[in-house]
Amino acid sequence: MAAQRRIDLVLDSVKRLLRIGATANLLNLLQKQHPADLAQVFTDLADKEREAAFSLLADRNGRLAMEAISELGHEAGSALLATRPAEEIAKLAQEIPSDDAAALIDNLPEDLSNAVLDLMRPKESRVVEHLLEYAEQTAGRIMNPNVFALNEDMTVGEAIIELQSNRDVEMVFYLYVVDERRHLVGVVSLRRLLLVSPETPLKRIMTADLISARVDMDQEEVARQVAAYNLLAIPVVDEENKLVGIITVDDVIDVIKDEATEDIYRLAGVSGDERVFTPAQESLRKRLPWLGVNLATAFLAAAVVGIFTGTIDALPVLAVFMPIVAGMGGNAATQTLTVIVRGIALGELSWSNSRKALMKEATVGIGNGVVLGLVAAVVAWLTQGDAVLGLVLGAAMVINMFVAATAGVLIPLGLRAASIDPALASSVFITTMTDVFGFLSFLGLATLFVQHLTRAH
Repeated sequence: MAAQRRIDLVLDSVKRLLRIGATANLLNLLQKQHPADLAQVFTDLADKEREAAFSLLADRNGRLAMEAISELGHEAGSALLATRPAEEIAKLAQEIPSDDAAALIDNLPEDLSNAVLDLMRPKESRVVEHLLEYAEQTAGRIMNPNVFALNEDMTVGEAIIELQSNRDVEMVFYLYVVDERRHLVGVVSLRRLLLVSPETPLKRIMTADLISARVDMDQEEVARQVAAYNLLAIPVVDEENKLVGIITVDDVIDVIKDEATEDIYRLAGVSGDERVFTPAQESLRKRLPWLGVNLATAFLAAAVVGIFTGTIDALPVLAVFMPIVAGMGGNAATQTLTVIVRGIALGELSWSNSRKALMKEATVGIGNGVVLGLVAAVVAWLTQGDAVLGLVLGAAMVINMFVAATAGVLIPLGLRAASIDPALASSVFITTMTDVFGFLSFLGLATLFVQHLTRAH
């Protein structure tokens, strides 16, 4: 709370200084902030204020400005850069690590990104272009190629001297050991390096059994490995096991945040790259297709209702309780789906252990159906004076809650087996299942007992 209050005070000060044109005081204030705090301030500023504050900081302290928009996010950060000349962007991009620069440049308009790459220094440009050659959301795309490595024939003393002469490396908590052809052969912790005599060969103290990521590994799998093994960084190797980069824990945190956001969006049928201020036309284009699919499935549910129009005409009171069965099934399915999709994303759930998850969710579904079905039955009985109607409603809820629970497990697993993102497509099928079976069970049971219900009404 204290940190947020401080950021709010900085935000108010930035707005006030922009309003009165006190650029010197504004620059001084901005340069005292951490990049992450600056990113939050930029987020809360209006568009013109954000551009003015960023321009001032970029002109005087390019490194801090670029670090701030890297924290802001690649899409929003690129939007700020896109208003500036290619020459200036090229100069600013060289102030930050290559992986961050590649992510920002990749989100620029194609013509502008090509111009920026042409204007960058040849060495930095080649590194960025090399990173952009890897597929999106892979280890190769997010790695930092500037990784510190030691030759396996070195002694500890030589390694320390080498380390002291390379002060610009991103992380040295782990010291990676390579052979003459740069194959990754081991790792040494900094602590271990300082606790042995200088004459000790690195081969004797290195750990040969280490965790690494291939350049084509999905970034989500990289994040899982870092979390599972409590790593501060993970080395990245190519198909020949040559060390080509490093992914640090701060990059992994960004991946986890982005993947979680993407899954939440997709569960609602929204594109993972959509944001609060994404242009309305673009949001319409991204949302409309899945809403169209939902409309098609809604007609399927309507068709089921149409089969029982005779029963509904005879007992109009059924229309009052129909949404309850379908709605409760949909809510229950959403709960199950959230747990299952998260389990799949974290690698906790697969076909091999799916039976246990299915049994557990089915039990929960039946339990919820019995308890809530009894409550609904009593309410229907008391309000309509018809015990049979209450029993029909309660039984339909038990059936639909069971269907919701089982579908919430089987549909995501089936989609994953078909190489379809469960987070993106599951909700459409789940909604269809709960609506169809909700109406079918309630109206079907009502049709079976229509004579008893008709006499009561």
